[in-house]
Amino acid sequence: MFPGVHAASNPDHPAIIMAGSGRVTTYGELEERSAALAGALHDRGLRKGDVIAVLSENAAEVMEIFWAAMRSGLYITAVNWHLQPAEVAYIVNDSDAKVLFASAGQAELARQVTAGCDNPDLLSVAFAGSIEGFGSYDELLSSTTRLAEIPRGSEMLYSSGTTGRPKGIKPTLLPIQVDQPGDPITGLVQHVFKVGAADVYLSPAPMYHAAPLKWGGAVHALGGTVVVLEKFDAEAALAAIDRYKVTIAQFVPTMFVRLLQLPDEVRDRYDVSSLRIAVHAAAPCPPEVKQAMIDWWGPILVEYYSATEQHGTTIITSQEWLTKRGSVGKSALGPVHICDDDGNVLPVGEVGQVYFERERRTFSYHKDPDKTKAAEHPDHENWTTVGDLGYVDEDGYLFLTDRKAFMIISGGVNIYPQEIENALTLHPKIFDVAVIGVPDPEYGQQVKAVVQLREGHQASESLAAEIIDYARSKIAHFKAPRSVDFVDELPRLATGKLVKREIEKKYLAAAH
Repeated sequence: MFPGVHAASNPDHPAIIMAGSGRVTTYGELEERSAALAGALHDRGLRKGDVIAVLSENAAEVMEIFWAAMRSGLYITAVNWHLQPAEVAYIVNDSDAKVLFASAGQAELARQVTAGCDNPDLLSVAFAGSIEGFGSYDELLSSTTRLAEIPRGSEMLYSSGTTGRPKGIKPTLLPIQVDQPGDPITGLVQHVFKVGAADVYLSPAPMYHAAPLKWGGAVHALGGTVVVLEKFDAEAALAAIDRYKVTIAQFVPTMFVRLLQLPDEVRDRYDVSSLRIAVHAAAPCPPEVKQAMIDWWGPILVEYYSATEQHGTTIITSQEWLTKRGSVGKSALGPVHICDDDGNVLPVGEVGQVYFERERRTFSYHKDPDKTKAAEHPDHENWTTVGDLGYVDEDGYLFLTDRKAFMIISGGVNIYPQEIENALTLHPKIFDVAVIGVPDPEYGQQVKAVVQLREGHQASESLAAEIIDYARSKIAHFKAPRSVDFVDELPRLATGKLVKREIEKKYLAAAH
């Protein structure tokens, strides 16, 4: 399925609503504009497997470009506009993009990016306004070419690059036409989350990330309405749910924390009773945060664990989670295997690397065969991992502990920062927290909490001691921070993902 199916039967149904401006794009408009753009790209020589890049804040045009790629057999690379010009240019160059679409809101960045691109034939196109040296998006939409064969395209998104240069995650193109079933995300959204044409889906995260782009596309494939927040704001999210009678929304745990930090009188101002499912993913959710959201919204939270690589998925409902507190669920796509560093499968309850098994490996890292190989199990190329650690219990429920790269080894004992961050997240004086390992002459590493305080609270030695004692009241003493540093702000991506490597670099540099 794709928008054209719904445009034929219900052309005036809203496909996209921008929550801030109220701008509506109907299914008829989405179909017409994406088809015209696909034809224009074909006229300019793009063929199945080619790449187009998008540099934009949240905008309706992003989904038009997405669907033009899907109906042309193209890869779409959506680029984080918070990156520096050289970083964006690296992605555009590395992806071999033949077209760069940029919003006028990113004009200065876009000009610097094109100056740093290697491809002299790169077609640069501006939308939502003009950019000097860029072609016109509206002129492309005047194309009258319509493709007879419409092989389904895919996303090729880049990792955040917190452990080095970003990696292009390149899925294998499916051997289907865009109107045929087979896309795993659409299947998941339809059959597990029961999304259909009557649903209104709130997308509050940046569209250059995997879940907003893929889930938005899946909702369109099923005929629903996608309400997009131009930028996440906790109260704005509640207002959008109330105004548009949102039935399903997706969040990351940091967004839940920000919602819970709103004053009661603000929370009570908005009606969220239209919500039937609140999906969350992207990072482990602190159990106290999840419990507080269930207490507020009811048992409508559904969590899934996956990755941009789409190598596997687990899912857990609120009802299951209340009996398996802290789990990310059972496999919904690909059996789970927990293995040690040598690839040996570990017994129930033991922590190791999380692998998903598929019939075949479903992705590669663009131009990086070594990283592609490193993601494979030593003995099974169809078992892949993204470096997460966890264990499976006797009932098959997966529990994540942390990323292998962030594990702290203190005196030979493995300590997982996520557990400590979970314990501290809802401390009444803490706005944000990161836990890292810093060098220790006796134990190799020791645990440090880096804390951003809520307004109205001042850093002090006594508050640091209070935070350490608070952690000791919730977790084993050997896991608790040995020290606390206070900062004005912690580095997070727009999705809420903590850029822990930036914090670690500061302390490693100070130690040398």
